[in-house]
Amino acid sequence: MSLYASQHLGSYGRWIKHDGLAKSLPLPETTPETPTSFNLFAASVTNAVYELLENPVLVTDKNNTVVASRPGNWEGLQVEAVVPLAGITPIQIPLSLDTEAGKLHIYQPEQDENKIALTRKVVHLAIDQILLIEQLPNYHLLKDNFLYNLLHGRIHDTAIIELHARKLNLDLTPPRSALVVDASHYVMSSESEKPNLAETVQYRRRIDSVINCIVDFFSLPNDTICAHMGQGKIAILKATNTKNLVNWARDDNTTSLAASWANLAALKRASQVLLTVLSETLQDLFTIGIGRHHPGIMGLAHSYQDALAALSLGLRFYGANAVHCLDELGIAAFAGMADERIKSDLAAHILSPLSSEPKLLETLYAFFDSNCTPSQAAAGLDIHRNSLTYRLAKIAALTGLDPRQFDDAVQLRLALLLRAPS
Repeated sequence: MSLYASQHLGSYGRWIKHDGLAKSLPLPETTPETPTSFNLFAASVTNAVYELLENPVLVTDKNNTVVASRPGNWEGLQVEAVVPLAGITPIQIPLSLDTEAGKLHIYQPEQDENKIALTRKVVHLAIDQILLIEQLPNYHLLKDNFLYNLLHGRIHDTAIIELHARKLNLDLTPPRSALVVDASHYVMSSESEKPNLAETVQYRRRIDSVINCIVDFFSLPNDTICAHMGQGKIAILKATNTKNLVNWARDDNTTSLAASWANLAALKRASQVLLTVLSETLQDLFTIGIGRHHPGIMGLAHSYQDALAALSLGLRFYGANAVHCLDELGIAAFAGMADERIKSDLAAHILSPLSSEPKLLETLYAFFDSNCTPSQAAAGLDIHRNSLTYRLAKIAALTGLDPRQFDDAVQLRLALLLRAPS
C-alpha cells in the first residue's frame, strides 16, 4: 500500500500543531462545521462496509441516533424511524473510538448463520484497517498545510522552509516546476455549503485517488510531491532535471532558452500523458496548468502562480480536459494576465529565439511600423521584397509565430512592446 493510499480518513481540523510545526493558518479545505472524530470514523466505516457488501448500512451513537448511513441520508433520525429498513433485522456490531461508542447496523437480507459469520469477519477486518489508518500521524495534513503556505508565499524565511521540509521528509533541493491539476469535476460531489459526512469522506477519498494516480504515473518516490490545495485542486512539485523527464525528452533544442523555460517541452508531454491516464483511470474530466521553473525554494511559489494563471486562463478561453501553459495561451496570456512580471518574462521567452538575430528583430520592428505592409517594410529596410519574405518566414520558423498571421502578429507585437530594452 502506498503512502497516499494509507492516508487516514477521519482526522480533519482547521488548525494543527505537531512537533514544533505550530500553525495559525487555515488548512486549505475544511467543512463549515467540523464533525466529531467518532462521526467521521463512523462515516468511514459505513462507506467501507457498504462498498464491500452493497447492503444498507448505518451507524448509531449511544443515543440510538443515526450519525452515518449508506445509501440513504438518514443522519439525525432515531434508528426506529428509518422506515425503508423496517422489517429487516440488522446485524449489529459494537463500534467505539476513544470515549465514544455506538453500533454498526448491517441490513443483510440473508440470515444464514454462515453468511452472518462471514459478514462479521469481513466487517471486523474493514474496521481494523480503518482504526489502523486512524492511528497514523497527521503527516498528510501537515504536508498539505506546509505546502499550501509555501506555495501561497506565506513563508518567507528559507531556513524555516528547509527545516519544515526536513521534518516532513520532502526533498526540495532538485529544480522543480509546479503543476496544478484541476480535479474539481471528479471530487466535488456536492455543491451544498454543508456536505454530509458521506460526501466529506467521499471527497477525501477521491482526492487520494487522484494523488495516487499522479504518484503512480511518475513512479519515482522523491520525484513528485503532491498536496491538496482546496476546491479539488492538486499541486504537483515535479522535479525537472533532465534525468527526471527522460521518459518524455526528445531532441528539444533548449540551449537558447532561459533556464525558467528549459525542459518545458518534456514537462508538457508528460502532462499530456498524465491527463490521459487520469481521464481513463478515473473516468472524468481533468485540466492541468503548467508553471515554469523558477530558481531556489522561494521560486516554487512563483512557479505555482504561473501554473494557476495558466490553468485559470486556459479554462476560461479554451476549456477543460486539456493541458495549459502560459507560452501556448496566445493573446489570452497577455490580455488576461495581471502580473506585469509574468508578461515581461513571457515576452522575453517569445523573442528569445531572435536574441542572436539582430537583423530579424530589426525586420520585425520595421514590419509592424509599416502596418504589416510588405512593400513599405522592404523599402524601409532597403531590401528586396523576396528578402523580406525570407526573413519573415525565418522568424516564424524560429519563434513558432508567423507575423503575417493576425493572432501571431499581435503576440509578437505585444512581446516587442514589453521587451526590456537591451
